[in-house]
Amino acid sequence: MQSGFPDIWDTRGFARALDSAFGALVAAWGDTLEAMFLPILRMLILMEKGLQALPWWVVLVALTALALHASRSWRTAALVAVLILAIGLLGVWNDAMATIALMVVATLLSIVIGIPAGILMSRSDRLRALALPVLDIMQTMPIFVYLIPFVMLFGPGKIPALLATIVFAVPPVIRLTDLGIRQVDEEIVEASRAFGASPRQQLWSVQVPLALPSIMAGVNQTTMMALSMVVIASMIGAGGLGYQVLQGIQRLEVSRGLMAGLGIVLLAVVFDRIAQAYGRRMQANLHREG
Repeated sequence: MQSGFPDIWDTRGFARALDSAFGALVAAWGDTLEAMFLPILRMLILMEKGLQALPWWVVLVALTALALHASRSWRTAALVAVLILAIGLLGVWNDAMATIALMVVATLLSIVIGIPAGILMSRSDRLRALALPVLDIMQTMPIFVYLIPFVMLFGPGKIPALLATIVFAVPPVIRLTDLGIRQVDEEIVEASRAFGASPRQQLWSVQVPLALPSIMAGVNQTTMMALSMVVIASMIGAGGLGYQVLQGIQRLEVSRGLMAGLGIVLLAVVFDRIAQAYGRRMQANLHREG
């Protein structure tokens, strides 16, 4: 006789009810949600095709110039240029451009969602207490679980891949925006209040600028987490370097998986260097102003 945990409640009945409810949601709202996200899909496809259509040297110059502007260091800019050249030499250029498009759009949407959410959390202890467990769940839930409802709603393709990436990547920027604003010296806030600043002026003129290094750290983490999703997102039609890794697994082609995997690593280093450089510049500017 097997022993086990007692059946306190009917999990099968709950599972059937949940599946039925979500099926009804898909039937009622699937087309509407698909139409709502159509502009985002078009933006993603336009960016992907635009990057792939650009001459390789234009992308190289643009990313090198961005690295130079962020770091003010020719060494960092030269490193970025070498890494971009290496991506081309690996033979995964078009897939890398598709991956950059997905990562950039997911990161931008995560920032648009995450920074306002972090600001709201910083201004309400009750909201923060409610939001932190949700963020914990978003970061610890197996990523494949996110894919099920999104694929049911939109079918395989770029939109469910993008949404799953956002859900996975947005918590760091929310957390670090909240943390950065809460760590602003209360005496500075009090001084601005004494000079007649309104709560909105205190937020945008004092708290957010002083919290920018922390916010940029959150943006950096969000970018890296979005990039880490490319392999899993490829399973539902995202394409890019992740699809090449998936093909290498399915066909047992070590070379294909290795080249695409190295491409992902090189992209991660490039965008990590750029984001970190911007964060250091903001931190240095705050110290000089202080």
